[in-house]
Amino acid sequence: MSSFRLMLTLCSYSRRIIRINTQTLIPTRTFFNRPQKNLLKHEQVKFATKHQQFKSTVVQKEQSEDSIIKWILLLIPITTFGLGTWQVKRRQWKLKLIQDLHMLTTADPVPLPADPAELNDLEYRRVKVRGRFDHSRELYILPRSLVDPEREAREAGRLSSSAESGANVITPFHCTDLGFTILVNRGYVPKNKIRPETRTKGQVMDEVDLVGVVRLTEQRKPFVPQNNVEANRWHYRDLEAMAKATNAEEILIDAVLESTIPGGPIGGQTRVTLRNEHMQYIITWYGLCAVTSYMWYAKFIKRLAL
Repeated sequence: MSSFRLMLTLCSYSRRIIRINTQTLIPTRTFFNRPQKNLLKHEQVKFATKHQQFKSTVVQKEQSEDSIIKWILLLIPITTFGLGTWQVKRRQWKLKLIQDLHMLTTADPVPLPADPAELNDLEYRRVKVRGRFDHSRELYILPRSLVDPEREAREAGRLSSSAESGANVITPFHCTDLGFTILVNRGYVPKNKIRPETRTKGQVMDEVDLVGVVRLTEQRKPFVPQNNVEANRWHYRDLEAMAKATNAEEILIDAVLESTIPGGPIGGQTRVTLRNEHMQYIITWYGLCAVTSYMWYAKFIKRLAL
């Protein structure tokens, strides 16, 4: 019996201990759970705040980059507008230059000045001289094509020309009234007529009155070959070298078309037809300005998807 009582006593104590522990653990668990939930909410709020700040920073950076791109792209219509306006001024200048050259080359001729220095202000001016040609010292500028203003106007802008290649004949001309020798570009001859013996009929021997257009020396352009004095092959007007080769003054005139005689070179080889394609450039630049202006407006002002 004593053993049975002892077991009952132990069971009673065990129940009390379990009850006490249970009552003790419940508040303890509650005490520790509340701060953890608060901490979790705090971390969530903190993360959301940082995310919002990051998102705001990214948006501000994108807006700043869009603003920079916006003003950079605005330079395109501004630049094309400026180029179009510049071409308008260039066209006005070109038209005036063509008109001035036409007036100079069609004005009444004046006597050739006795002082060669005065010719510097007379380029493209018509002058008149009297004298004789010295055909034994001809020079040839080549290759050259026949100057035909109507044909050049038709073929303006083409990459190639159908004109036959030949040469311009430069002949010393002794001015009897001035007492010195000048150079005269008598005009164009085709390839098969470059040699003097092929055009003996056109070799004038008598004293003649001649009208020509004053031309000054020219600088060699890129890709133009050097003049070959020994071979008598000239590619550009180097008056100093030409005068030295013919014992003439550094004066050259282009004989007018009216000087042409049967069998001789064709006069009127002064090239005064200037290419005037500025209207095409004006349309191109202003057209680009209009298109890019609309695209900029639609993209950055109306916010349309292009």
